This record gives sequence, structure tokens and C-alpha cells, in this order.
Amino acid sequence: MAADASPSPFVRAQRYIGERVTRALERVDPALIERAVRILSQAPQIFVYGAGRSGIVGRAFAMRLVQTGLRAYVIGESVTPIVRAGDAVVILSGQGESSSSIQTANIVRREGAILVVVTAHANSKLAHTASLLLPIELADDAERPKLAPLGTLFESASLRLTDALIAELLAVRGESEESMRRRHAIMV
Repeated sequence: MAADASPSPFVRAQRYIGERVTRALERVDPALIERAVRILSQAPQIFVYGAGRSGIVGRAFAMRLVQTGLRAYVIGESVTPIVRAGDAVVILSGQGESSSSIQTANIVRREGAILVVVTAHANSKLAHTASLLLPIELADDAERPKLAPLGTLFESASLRLTDALIAELLAVRGESEESMRRRHAIMV
């Protein structure tokens, strides 16, 4: 790249995504994070759900929860047990309007579990079902479709949010990277 050339789409995108995600997460109320950590650390079981790329982020979060020493499952897996009263369920949904997320939320509420919703739309149908709402506010602009198409900003932000929740859970539970490593799956 010549010295006077503008940055490549890659450089512009990684800067844009990083800056937007950082600003969005800095706006999340610390009291909500504290409440989420309390809910997750006290729940007998934790269930995680998300569709599409939000589901991939959810699976990564569930893996880290297990490595932290908590009992966590991904909704939709064949070995996932039944959600019961007092359990915690985390649903990640950028738009907060997918029928599968709303249906899952309705079942969770009917069973008496605590519902934590992570969404970019605090006024969505899903957000209104939450026991605890963790809103990730991401205003749209002209650059987003080119540099962070579709749900990229929400998915990147929700991954960082859930990874940061793990750090908080480690501190609260007295866990460490070493104790997590002992619970890490052995890959053959």
C-alpha cells in the first residue's frame, strides 16, 4: 500500500468495529453487569440460546461458563436437560424479534426461570420478556453496511460482553485460568 493511499477495507473495518463495540459496551450500566453475574453465579443451571451467528456467540459463552465451573447448556442440543424454576437462561438476539427466540423466552418464563436477554433493540418483543435486559446500543450510520454488514456489530459486541462477564465470574467465584484449564475439553 502506498504511503498516500487510503487504508484498505480491512483496516477501516477492524478499526470501525473495534471503536463501535467499545463505545457500545462502555454504555452498559455496571449495575446490570453486577446483577447478571449474581444471577449466573447463583443459578442451579444456565441455558444459552441464540439463532444464527448469535447462537455461535452463545455456544462460546456456554463453553466458558462450563470451564468456569458452572453447569451450562446450549438450548437445542440433544443432551440439554429441562429448564426449571430458578435456572437462568441467556438469550442473545440482535434484533430481538426472531420467532424462535421469542418462543424460547415464553417457555422460559412459563417454567419460572430467570431470563437474561442480550439485544441491540431494547424495545423489541424479546426485550420485553426479560427478567434482566443487557442492552447493547448500536446506532446505525452510513459506514456500517460496508464495514460491518448485517449483525456484525452486535455479534462482536455480544462476544466481548459475554467474555467480560466470564472475567467477572472468575473473580466472584475465586476461579483462575488454571482451574478453567482443568475443565477444558480434551480434543483428540
